[in-house]
Amino acid sequence: MSSQNFQTLKELPIPLNQVQYVLHKHEILICGGYGQRACYSYHTIKNEYKFVCEYPRHVQLHGHCVVKLVDNNNNKDRNQVTLLSFGSSSFGLDKHTLVMKYLSVWSNDSSKSNEFNNYNKWIPFTDNRNHPIIIGRNKDCYIGARAVIGGSKSHLLFITYKENDISVFDLNTFQFIKHATLPTVNRISYHCFISNSENGQGQEMIKTKEEKNKQNYKMLLFCFKTGLSIEYDEDNNTIQFHNLHVCDDIAPLSRYAYVYVNDIILFFGGANYPNISKSLHKYLIRENKWTTLQNYLPIPLYDCVAILSEEDNHVYIIGGRDDTNMEVSTHTKTKLRVCDPSLLVMICLFVHFNETQINCIV
Repeated sequence: MSSQNFQTLKELPIPLNQVQYVLHKHEILICGGYGQRACYSYHTIKNEYKFVCEYPRHVQLHGHCVVKLVDNNNNKDRNQVTLLSFGSSSFGLDKHTLVMKYLSVWSNDSSKSNEFNNYNKWIPFTDNRNHPIIIGRNKDCYIGARAVIGGSKSHLLFITYKENDISVFDLNTFQFIKHATLPTVNRISYHCFISNSENGQGQEMIKTKEEKNKQNYKMLLFCFKTGLSIEYDEDNNTIQFHNLHVCDDIAPLSRYAYVYVNDIILFFGGANYPNISKSLHKYLIRENKWTTLQNYLPIPLYDCVAILSEEDNHVYIIGGRDDTNMEVSTHTKTKLRVCDPSLLVMICLFVHFNETQINCIV
């Protein structure tokens, strides 16, 4: 077993845990953390940080969510991305729902952020009539919630949150269209929640014409002993759940970091109070199989985040708390293939055989 394959990067500007992030080309946008309103851009090539902005003073960050909105228009600015942030304090109080039009602080166009007040700044999320929208019912507590964007037009926000709830919010109509109860065996918060749709992650399958017309969106959720496959039928507005196996090694843990790649989920660290893990676990989705990997984190961590950069095929581990419950400012990275040798970088070779070009993936 080894932790030597993790490279230490420049420390975070401040200690951070429960970080939310958005990946944007060579940038990792760090959008606050527990009790910390500052937002930064980390450049993966320069190994440097730049301050972007702060959340408004009235916003309390405690296990909040940040997602990247999809622009379905054709007038996309490659240096611009829109972020959506939402969350609440305990008992569902002090909810916030904000958006930021981010223009890269590393580009020559960053001067535009000074020309237009709504760039690189958290502002209220509004509907088509410019009325502020707050995501969440009065009783909904979003501490430790997780969310993904999906749907046929990437217009649906799927939110999973404690105790055992899932909601679907339509970003086009600004309305909740579905609420359901997760069939969990434990409380859900600070969990793993990912999109596993066939139209995501570059995974296309051969479908019949009837299957292509069906608008189904698939997700996976893990927390402690709970493992769920979740399928949302967009046409009928229904949700189906299927239980998944959770191995004994990771079943006691929550608040771990995770990344999803090539039909595999990698898990990093996690907490089983008072014990904090530095182990790495792998889950094979199609085989429903778990493995504890030989490599491990340099230090025990929980409430950290793991970020897969497809630009350089590295996994970045940012912030968190250690086994003394102290916030850390550590930032490390490792090659994806080091986490698990089966996850080699895919190289396309073009081989001519019988006058037919065949794409081989190694």
